[in-house]
Amino acid sequence: MNRFTAEEKSNPSKNSAEGAKRRRFMWILFVAVFFGWAGYTYFNQSAVIADKGEQLAKKQKTSESVTSSLNQLKYEVSRLNDDEYIGQLARKWYNIYPQGETPIRTEQSEQ
Repeated sequence: MNRFTAEEKSNPSKNSAEGAKRRRFMWILFVAVFFGWAGYTYFNQSAVIADKGEQLAKKQKTSESVTSSLNQLKYEVSRLNDDEYIGQLARKWYNIYPQGETPIRTEQSEQ
């Protein structure tokens, strides 16, 4: 028999239609699985990003407080280089006065 005989040509449209349906089903299944995976990955990553954002906000707040205390300490250190400030601290904390200076003491009410 010849491959172009009438017997073989009787059902090719039915076979190709079934193959097309199968290919279309496989394509839809592949696209559905892909979009399911993509959606899962998107929501998973967005949750991770939200957590990292919260951690970043906390660390920035901590960094700001540390920076402010560092600036305050730097200011205190710069003041310690001033002789007049050292004299004020000596008078206040240790009651040390220069020669010839008479301390004036006031009574403070006890609370």
